[in-house]
Amino acid sequence: MLSACSLVLIFFGHRYQWLEEFDAKLSLIATPFYWVADIPSRLSDWGEDAFVSRQTLQEENEHLKAEAMLLKAKVQKLASLEAENVRLRELLNSSALLDDTVLVAELIGVSPNPLQHYIIINKGVEDGLYVGQPVLDALGLMGQIIEVGPKHSRAMLVTDATHAIPVQVNRNGVRSVVEGIGLLHELALRHVADTTDIRVGDLLVSSGLGGRFPVGYPVAVVTEVTADPGQPFLTVTAQPSAQLNRSRHVLLVFSHERVRE
Repeated sequence: MLSACSLVLIFFGHRYQWLEEFDAKLSLIATPFYWVADIPSRLSDWGEDAFVSRQTLQEENEHLKAEAMLLKAKVQKLASLEAENVRLRELLNSSALLDDTVLVAELIGVSPNPLQHYIIINKGVEDGLYVGQPVLDALGLMGQIIEVGPKHSRAMLVTDATHAIPVQVNRNGVRSVVEGIGLLHELALRHVADTTDIRVGDLLVSSGLGGRFPVGYPVAVVTEVTADPGQPFLTVTAQPSAQLNRSRHVLLVFSHERVRE
């Protein structure tokens, strides 16, 4: 037979088992209430995470935009350098065709006055430059040096209203004078007789008369020839061969006499 102590233990054991089962069922019932009660806290945590994520995304977006702009700028710079290299190769190739000694210079300024067609280059007396020295680009004659400093010089373009240069028609040797009229893309030939053999498309080159410019440098191409009945002279206009508003680097031509000096 079971002792009294054993009976007590069995009784309390059954009771505690029942209590555990009751606690388990109570916990199961209470779980949804705990979940509902925790909603505000979880919403707060979600809102903070969402805010931090949005702010992080905005910062990353701004950073990516800045990188994209930087990359575009680098691409543009590379394109500019590539174009400049092409122009320099053209300039150096043209210098190889010249019999005269030449020096490459860089354009560092232009006249702010639209009525004065001047440029500033980064060469001067220290480089042997002199007043009257011809200035060219890869395509033709640009002008001449009119003022020389120790390290910089000023040149007048052929389109300046005060500039004139003796030329000849490359096709037949007919001589004339080309004058600037203050327009960057246009030159004029003065006092061309109405019987002169000159046509649209004729290349005008320096004639060498006057001793300022060597013979044979391209100056302009005739763009219009107009005969006015009753007038003794033709109206002739031409377009400069040089890219006066594009050239960044120029050639300075030294005459053989200057080289010997």
